[in-house]
Amino acid sequence: MEPQVEDFEKLYANTFKGLKERAIVKGNVLKVKPDGVIVDVGTKCEGFIPLSELLENELTRLKPGDDVEVFVENLHDSDGFVKLSRLKAQGIRTWDMLEDAFHKGVPVDGKITGKVKGGLTVSIGGISAFLPGSQIDLKAPKNTDELIGKSCAFKIINLTHKGSNVIVSRRALLEEERNKLRGETLTVLKEGAIVKGTVKNLTDYGAFIDLGGVDGLLHISDMSWGRISHPGELFTVGDTVEVVILTFNPETEKVTLGYKQKRSDPWNLVDEKYPAGQKVLGKVITTTDYGVFVELEEGVEGLIHVSELDWVEKSIKPSKFFTVGDRVEAAILKVNKEEKKISLSIKQLKPNPWDVVRSKYTVGQKISGKVKSFADFGAFIALDEGVDALLHISDISWVKRVKHPSDVLKKGQQIEVVVLNIEPEKERISVGLKELTPDPWTTEIPNKYKLGDTVNVKVVSVTDFGVFAELEDGVEGLIHKSELDKKPDEKMEDLFKKGTELTARVLNVNPAERKIDLTMKTMIG
Repeated sequence: MEPQVEDFEKLYANTFKGLKERAIVKGNVLKVKPDGVIVDVGTKCEGFIPLSELLENELTRLKPGDDVEVFVENLHDSDGFVKLSRLKAQGIRTWDMLEDAFHKGVPVDGKITGKVKGGLTVSIGGISAFLPGSQIDLKAPKNTDELIGKSCAFKIINLTHKGSNVIVSRRALLEEERNKLRGETLTVLKEGAIVKGTVKNLTDYGAFIDLGGVDGLLHISDMSWGRISHPGELFTVGDTVEVVILTFNPETEKVTLGYKQKRSDPWNLVDEKYPAGQKVLGKVITTTDYGVFVELEEGVEGLIHVSELDWVEKSIKPSKFFTVGDRVEAAILKVNKEEKKISLSIKQLKPNPWDVVRSKYTVGQKISGKVKSFADFGAFIALDEGVDALLHISDISWVKRVKHPSDVLKKGQQIEVVVLNIEPEKERISVGLKELTPDPWTTEIPNKYKLGDTVNVKVVSVTDFGVFAELEDGVEGLIHKSELDKKPDEKMEDLFKKGTELTARVLNVNPAERKIDLTMKTMIG
């Protein structure tokens, strides 16, 4: 600790007729040596300030002729010099300044030098003061290490000279400044005024803006005329922003702010700026399973529904083809100013392949296509125009019961088909494979199979009501369970396996229903 002085008034006196120990006097530098400085302190006396009693880096700064204030420690040392100290002179002057500042309530400048239990240490003119953790800032800082080495203004909140105990506060000055700003801010706050503030905090629902000692809430819905999902997309803590006062309650001092209100709602003019049919260029801002949202200008966006992406592909996943930030060209389909919706289309910028289909194909025409994919109900045939035609499973064969189109066709196979129906307005075209040949049920089958004819057949499938068997030319007939040659206790699935060859007799031919009934009972004996 610094040497204690019983009577500060005596220590400060410099009007003595001669030098006195433990007094502060003015001196003049005579010589600067490596181990200290020789000083003329008057009364024909020379004093010496050891290196250890100089201020920080002072040995390199002082030069002969400089005036310095020193503390007289000893009138006669072993070398015949008056022993002097710059550190103690500064300490006494600093204490004087601290007491004056404490009584007057004025701030002092200091430098944060380190961490101690419960707070930080602050150096003020060489005297160490304590800065409690609660007095560091308006809010407790997350990392006090960042403050070490920082110079600030502080208010002395307690000073005990006997114990050399100084307690300071930075928060007190910040509160005073905030209260002063608060008073000034409250006088200018009025609805409709445009003011500047600093982003203080961000939440999911908005941002708190410090207007100068008064916080205002900028709700996310008042940030942009367009779509944003979080305030962090527009603002960062510490940003200086210009906002509009939407509401102000002087009694509660509650302030709501607007950012988008600095400009008029762009949707007011959308019907004039974006007529139906116009081409526009926009930026992708969001992709969803049902479409792509495109920003046409700040605050105005439109939707390209997944059905408006391509004429042919109906199951496009937008995220596979579009990325946020992409520039896309589209056509305006519809504008709803009241609901703030704009419908866009990419496919409308391209020729409609179904218009080509309408003019190129006619019912009954033979065309060629490639098997593209299968469904339980049929196969899709890709045509040259990028359009898929449906070959229904019932139009594959006149006589065979086709369970699945893949039993007859292969992916990638080039086949010839007949156009059965064209519905461009519904984007549908159906084709047939069996229609390439005459219907055998109208002439060939009735003439070939007569009642009582014996035929060789092969089991195709076994059901609860009978057995389906294939005749020589692929025609199928049914042997009802009542017409099977079996004993009552015998099970059909044990007697008749798929591929089993049998001999049966034609029981009935029905061209209208495309059925041939067979029997095995007539074969007994």
